[in-house]
Formats: sequence, structure tokens, C-alpha cells
Amino acid sequence: MSTNKKPALGRGLSALLENAKTDITTKQTGEGTPVVGSIAVIKIKHIETNPFQPRTNFEEIALQELADSIKQHGIIQPITVRKLGYDKYQLISGERRFRASQMAELTEIPAYIRVANDQAMLEMGLIENIQREDLDPIEVSLSYKRLLEECNLTQEQLSEKVNKQRSTVTNFLRLLKLPAVIQKAVRDKDISMGHARALLSIENEDKQLAIFAMAVENELSVRQVEELARGEKLQFKPKTSRVEKPLTIEDKQIAKKLEKIFSKSFDFKRNAKGAGTISLTFSNDTELEHILSFFDIN
Repeated sequence: MSTNKKPALGRGLSALLENAKTDITTKQTGEGTPVVGSIAVIKIKHIETNPFQPRTNFEEIALQELADSIKQHGIIQPITVRKLGYDKYQLISGERRFRASQMAELTEIPAYIRVANDQAMLEMGLIENIQREDLDPIEVSLSYKRLLEECNLTQEQLSEKVNKQRSTVTNFLRLLKLPAVIQKAVRDKDISMGHARALLSIENEDKQLAIFAMAVENELSVRQVEELARGEKLQFKPKTSRVEKPLTIEDKQIAKKLEKIFSKSFDFKRNAKGAGTISLTFSNDTELEHILSFFDIN
């Protein structure tokens, strides 16, 4: 393992780590106990999670994929912990790696060992969260807000810690002024941050919500939303919903046959042009095996 610490999270997190300039090497006491300022392999059962971790939602599928990778390749990047006492550590950063390692049934994990107080723990957890590539804009905004309020930072100090322009930080924070339904749409990727910023220019909330609904319904571009926000008339064709064709007698007979075979685990639809879909659903492995048995799939 390389002994050089990679500044993967930017200067913000590095500035918060105590003794950040320490030469990180594997050190142990005479009894084999890992010491502060080292990279060491420690038992997972001796590590407790960070109570200040701002991210509580971890996608199970992504975690399982990471766990499978860890089983095959091991931990590529160590987690970071702080030493609380003899054989007792608290996670500072790397909770996804920590959880995935537990899923992979590892008993030990490589870790940087640091000293940090509760204030630094909160800052480190928030800043690591912000640096993630898969965060939605609202998650970033909430982390910025917590850094400002709970860590008593100014926007200028915050921009320095996260290595972002102050205007960028301000734009993210402004998203939290939007109505909850619009914030949820940003989180669910129904609209982009560009759409949200265009909506922020509308002071009247009723108008804001009306244009938002129109944007989602008709899949408007950011430029179109900006034009509506300025009061310009927009020329566009409203999105037409697909009209489903009522099932014919023959179709209903087919549906009955499908019901006998698959019980209620299917859906049979046709549109006005005669095209259609047959979709099969299952709620457990037994139902899946039942469906696959009709297709001679092993």
C-alpha cells in the first residue's frame, strides 16, 4: 500500500484533518496497537459510525456492487477514523466503504487514524458529503446550510473550505428558498438545477408553481422556463398523453389466458394504433421461478 496520502477530497477536508502534514506511515505500539498518525488495519467491530454523518440514505444496489468489488479487489482507499480509546475508533469519512465492507463480511479494514473533536467531525462529514459526485443539488445545498449554521462559518469561509466560488455557494443556498415540491423535483431529477434557478427569478409563488408544473408536464428546456419567467409567451406543443385502446373481446380472452398462467402478475395494454405491451411482475424468487418456468429459462 502506498504511504502517500491522496488529496482526493480537496483542500477543504485536508485543512480540517489535524496534523495533516504528518508523514502517514503504518505505526504501531510495542503491543501492536495502531497509533494516531498512521495507516493501520483495524477490526471492523472496533469502529462505530459517525453520529455527525449528514448522509443517511445509501442506495442498497450501489452498496452491494461496492461490496462485490471489495470481495474481489479489497479496499482500495482506506477509511478515516479517530481514536477514542483502546481498540475503539469512530468513523470520520468513508461510510459507504465501511458499510460495503460489512456487507462483504470483512472483519478488518485499512484506515487512516486521526484526532478530531466533535466540531471537526461535523465539518469533515459535511465536506466529504459535498465532494461526492452523485449528490443532487438539494443535498449539496443542505450541507452548505449546515456548515454555515452549525459550524458558524461565513459564506466566504465556506467557499474556501469547499474550494468553490462564493457565487456558486450562493446559488446552491438559494435553492432552499424554493417551495418544497420544487425542491423534491430537483432531488428526483424531474427538473435540473438550471430549471430551478430559472424558477427562482419568479417572486410570486403561485406563478412559480404554475410554470414549474408546466415545465414538468411538457418537458420544457431551461431556456423555455427562463422565457416564461420573464413573462414571454412561449410557443410549444403541449405534450400529448398516450391514449390506451379499450381491450377488444379477443384481447380480453388473451388476458384471461394470461391470468390463468401468471395469476395477477401481468399487465396487458394496447394503444390506439394497435401496439401494446405485456409486462410481468414478481414479488419474490418463487414467483420469478414460476414465470421463468413457462419460458424454459434455467
